[in-house]
Order: sequence, then structure tokens, then C-alpha cells
Amino acid sequence: MYDIHARHFLALTLLTTCMLACMPPLKAQTFQESPATGLTEGNRRKFDHFFYEALNAKVLGRYDEAMDLFRYCHALDSTNANVLMELGTFHNVLGEKDKALGYFQQAVARDPDNYYYNMMLAGLSRELGRKQDVVDLYEAMLRRYPDKLDLLYELAAAYADNGELQQAVDMLDRLEKSTGITEMVTLSKFRYYSMMEKKEKAFDQIRQIIRKNPSHPAYLVLMGDLYMEDNQPEQAWNYYEQANAIDPEFPALILSRINYYEKNNHKQAATEELQKAITGSAMDVESKLQLLTRYLGILQQDQQDLKQANPLFGSLFEQYPNNTRLNMIYGNVLLLQNDKKGAEEQFEIYIKDHPDDPSGYEQIIRIALPDEDMEKIKAVTAEGIRHIPQEPQFYFYLGAAHYQQENYEEALRVFEEGLKHAVIENPLLESDFHGQIGDLNYFLGRKEVAYESYEKALQLNPQNLPVLNNYSYYLSLEKRNLDKAEMMSSITIKAEPMNPTYLDTYGWILFEQGSYVMAKIYLEKAIEYSKESPSAEMLEHYGDLLSTTGEKEKALEQWTKAKELGGNAKKLDRKIKTISNQKR
Repeated sequence: MYDIHARHFLALTLLTTCMLACMPPLKAQTFQESPATGLTEGNRRKFDHFFYEALNAKVLGRYDEAMDLFRYCHALDSTNANVLMELGTFHNVLGEKDKALGYFQQAVARDPDNYYYNMMLAGLSRELGRKQDVVDLYEAMLRRYPDKLDLLYELAAAYADNGELQQAVDMLDRLEKSTGITEMVTLSKFRYYSMMEKKEKAFDQIRQIIRKNPSHPAYLVLMGDLYMEDNQPEQAWNYYEQANAIDPEFPALILSRINYYEKNNHKQAATEELQKAITGSAMDVESKLQLLTRYLGILQQDQQDLKQANPLFGSLFEQYPNNTRLNMIYGNVLLLQNDKKGAEEQFEIYIKDHPDDPSGYEQIIRIALPDEDMEKIKAVTAEGIRHIPQEPQFYFYLGAAHYQQENYEEALRVFEEGLKHAVIENPLLESDFHGQIGDLNYFLGRKEVAYESYEKALQLNPQNLPVLNNYSYYLSLEKRNLDKAEMMSSITIKAEPMNPTYLDTYGWILFEQGSYVMAKIYLEKAIEYSKESPSAEMLEHYGDLLSTTGEKEKALEQWTKAKELGGNAKKLDRKIKTISNQKR
């Protein structure tokens, strides 16, 4: 049975991957003073030539070539730290962490004073959970570079990871003697003292930074937040009040006070604070949107009418008339209120200001899909293609809309244009394009072209179930390559054993192969699992099977039902007449 998967409007997820292009080059200083050693003069020149060729290939993004060249350099001189580091970096990016670790360890062994190599080895060792190794590396580095203060911080973190919390604090104390009291070090000491369950020492760290910055509300708010996390709300409120005396409109304070009200079940106070902050404070728009999102969460949690938030959006529009991101957010809120018309108006405003952002178009498509408003889908996707021709989802939805309206030639043109002009990075999506092109060519009578498209689709995604179903069904209609058709169809029923369309196709192929007993099992399952009622085509298939196995009366019953459901009347009448004549 043919699966009209164009009608389902597949949800499109475009995947992007960051491969070796994300890999940073080694710092230039790591290449100096590391000549190929123990080589003949000829091999030394050869090593230098291929090493810098490898670097050039890497810079130009020819990573396979670069890796091969570095491997050749390694074959010439396996002791060169630069080459070891390069190979380790490649294996690290490729996810071969153990191999990378081995190369990094060899590089550090060959050049133990190289700061960059040691830092790379320490970072990978931490990633692999080699905690004691990380401690040993940073201790050795600190002995070599006693003036590098960042090593004190790194060693403190390594001690903490390794469960040596007091040593971590000691390192931070040493760092503090050189840098003075800083927020980063203070917060780390707070965390380590807390882990040692030395609460008073932990809170003393924050009091220390408050004494240093008495007029800054941020640290008072921080202290309040930490007391809230420690389930001491009275202490928390005391610090919030101190911050309020300095700056009552400090954004972080407002957020913390709201959090305090919510945790203490003062929902009305939280709501009033939210509304006041959004409509009147000097808080920036991003913070106000964060508050508004929280307010919407409160309304949903309490099952209150979301329309209560609409006046707050009105206030924001007055404050920020040119910020069309508000229109996008408000449109989504209106959708939650089932105000599709209002939401669409907001998305249209957003599109006018951001014609190169696909999200506005996609939201209007989202509104139009459930109502099957094909004209709206065609209009918005055409506009999307005009402004962002590289976005594949617009071609897909536009082609699907034409497909739905049986404009097959136009639908085919759109899908082919999509393959030509869109940037399709996801092979699963590209497979769907070829699948749609195959279906359309089949409808237009170009069967061989259709089969070629199906083959391309399955090369990209061997598990493309709609393609497997349609391809196998069409082959069965021609009684062609039935073994291949049965194999493809079997994949679909294993993946979705209760899908009536796939069961019907598989049963029909078995029927064409003469496996009537098994065919009956699957055709009956197809009818059983049909959610609303079986299709005319499904009933016709079942009738054909019953007729062939001698159950003429039951066959007549199925064909009659198929005709009532809009099946091919001429073909069904002919079958009914044949059985009726046989009865006479």
C-alpha cells in the first residue's frame, strides 16, 4: 500500500557538525627548537620539508593529508615532540582519547619544559578522570614555573577533584597573597569549605569580599542566594534587605527576591514583584524577558489564564518599540492561548524586521499545518525561499503543499530546486527529498526515474521507511523483483510492527509471491490495526486474497466495502461481476 508521507509534513531537524575544522592549530612557539634528531642530513631535510607541508595542509583544512604527512614525519623521527603533539591533537579531535593521551605523554617526556604540552596533557588527563596524574603534572609545572599564578588555581582545582580539599584551599591562600581578594578565588574557597562541611569558614569567605566592596549590592545578593541554597531564608532576606538599601532596582536582587517569595510560597508577592520589575524598573530587556518567562511559568503551574501576561507585553512594547524579538516571544505566548491569528500577526512583524531568520516563517508554517492551509504554506515558504534560498525546509514544505494539492509537476520542480540550491547537511533529510522526487515521478508515469530516486534515497538512509514501503509496493504492482520488494518491506514491519500501511504492503507482496497463509495473517493485521477504518485499497487486497483462496462470499463483502469507501469502482465492479457470474 502506498504511504502518502508527503501528507505527514515531516518535522525537519537540520544537524550541523563541527569536525576537524574546529581544531585549533598548535601555538607557533611550540615548533621552535625541536629539530629532527638522530637523522642523516638528507632525512633531516626531508623531515623539515614534510613537517611544514603537513602544517600547511592543516591550515588549509586538508586534514587527511596533514595527518598522513605527520605520520610520515613520525616514521622518520618518532622522538620529535612537535609531531607527537600534532598526532595527539588529531586523535583527540577524532575522539580517540587513549591514543591521544599516549602521544601527549610522549611529547611531554621529550620536551618536559614545554608549558603548552603540559597543559594539553593535563587537560586530557582530567577529561579521562586520571585525577592523580593531573595533580602530579600541575605540581611539576609549578616547580618549573613558580611565577605562573594561574598554575596555583589549576592545582587547587586538581586537588579538589582528587578529594584533597585542604590542599586546594592552601593553594588558593597562596594565590590570594599575590592577587588579593578576588571573586573567583573567594567563590572557589567557599565551595571547598562547603564540601568539607565547614559552613562558617565558607560564609566568612563571602563576608570578606563584602567588606572589601561594601557599596556593591552584587556580593550582598550573592550572600543571600548562598544562604537560600543552605535553607536559611531569614539570613538570606537580611542580606537582600541590605542590598535593597543600596540599589532597590538592582536586577539580580529583584530575581533573588522573587525566588525567595516563590520558595516560601508567597506567590502573590512574587507576582507583584515580577509585574513591578517588568513595567517600571531600570532592568535591561533580557532580564525582563527572563522574569516574564518565570511569570508565565507561575501562571501555567497554577493553571491560571495566560492572558494575564498580555498587558506586561504591552508595557514592554511601549518601552522597547523597536525590539521585534518581543514580537516573536509574544507570538509564541499567543499560540499557547490558541490565538492563532494574533500569533501570526506577531510573527509577520518579526519577519519584516528579520527576513533572513527562518524562525519567523517556521512559526507561521506551524500555525498553517494543522488547518491544512496550503495557500498560506505556499505563500510563506515561497517568501522564505526568496530571502533564504539555502534553507531546505522551505522547499520541502512548499513541495509538500503542491503535492497535497496534486500539483505533481510543480511539486517535483520545487523538490528538485531544493536539492540544487539548499544546503542540506543532514543525509536523512536529503534522503527524504529523493524519496518525494521518486513518488512524484512514479505518479507522473516515469517509473524508472522514480526507482533511481528511491535508490539514491536508500543510499543516504537505508532505514527510510516510507521509501522502503513505496518502492517495494510499486515493484509488487509490477510483479517485479519480488524478493527485493519483500526484503525492503520486511524492514518496515520490523521497525513499526503495528503500522497498517506497512503491514498491508508486506501482506500484498507475500500474496504476489504465492504465500497465501502468511499473506492473510499480515493483511488481517493491517485491517485490525487501522486506527479509524481500513482504506479501500487495504480491503481490496484482502478481498483479492480471499477470492484466490476460495472464500468468494467474504471476498465480495470486502470488495463491496472497498467500493463504498471510494475505491476504484470500475475495477471493483469487474471483480464483483466475475464472482457473481461464477455463482450462477
